[in-house]
Amino acid sequence: MTLTEKFIQAASISAAMLVAIAATAQTFPAPKEGAYILKDFKFHTGEVMPELRMNYTTVGDPKGEPVLVMHGTTGSGTGMLNPAYGGQLFGSGQPLDATKYFIILPDSVGTGKSSKPSDGLKAAFPRYNYNDTVDAQYRLITEHFGIKKLRLVYRQLDGRYADLGVGHALPGDDGRLDADGLAAHRHVQPQLDDAPPHYRLDPQ
Repeated sequence: MTLTEKFIQAASISAAMLVAIAATAQTFPAPKEGAYILKDFKFHTGEVMPELRMNYTTVGDPKGEPVLVMHGTTGSGTGMLNPAYGGQLFGSGQPLDATKYFIILPDSVGTGKSSKPSDGLKAAFPRYNYNDTVDAQYRLITEHFGIKKLRLVYRQLDGRYADLGVGHALPGDDGRLDADGLAAHRHVQPQLDDAPPHYRLDPQ
């Protein structure tokens, strides 16, 4: 088989996979985009940013059970709305049916429309890491949405960032943000599991 023939074969397989995904994908309620400004956000370095923008997209009725869906290291929350993800998860009768759940998809610090170095500060932008992302998402969920308990924390699996920030096992009932279930995946259909007792989504 020539290189051209191999390319054509690979392209045909890819096209067939996309058709299969499109065939099983379902529509869901129209996404809504917004932003929340975190005042005096303190980074792990000790640096304080007077205003840190956290952009987010939501799907579903705010009265539904809240679910936090986090994208991978790159990308943005809206990237989870394509047929391969949102089309397989948020439609009627699917695992995260948006008629039952209120789905929150934030853009992490440094990605999407959330604050990032390229906004203007460039090298002067505070050095940030994954813990800062956790802190920012925690404040977004608790301060802006006023949520104390999440039905599920769901994360796109992509290496070292896969399970960081989904929660910290902290004993006691101290009012921290609670999560009933956790999930991470590399493929379309996630495995949804109950969270361990006293599992919390909190900054360290």
